[in-house]
Amino acid sequence: MDVRILIGSVIVAILFFFGIIFALASVYAPTRLIIAAILFVAGFGIIGVLYMFTRKPIDFVQRVEFSGDMKAVSIECPNCGASIQPNKIKIMNGVPFATCGYCGKTVEVAEEPKW
Repeated sequence: MDVRILIGSVIVAILFFFGIIFALASVYAPTRLIIAAILFVAGFGIIGVLYMFTRKPIDFVQRVEFSGDMKAVSIECPNCGASIQPNKIKIMNGVPFATCGYCGKTVEVAEEPKW
């Protein structure tokens, strides 16, 4: 476990503990409820920061199966006619988009029907 996460967790536990104590003591002085709210907000803020430190990026692997023979076809930019490099194709929300290295235009890559 990372030391920052351990220290942050201890600080959050202390903030929540004193927040509960101040909330219970607000019966005797109503201003203590404001301090309890500040302690709870600070605790939740630290929890948010700890979440940012612990989350890891998710890698998605997508496998494609083809029913027949496949052959590579070059993709040309509809704006300038330049050839688009395969490394300039990005998939966003399941739709492939290609960016022309010459004019910079981004176009959607659509497969033409074969019939």
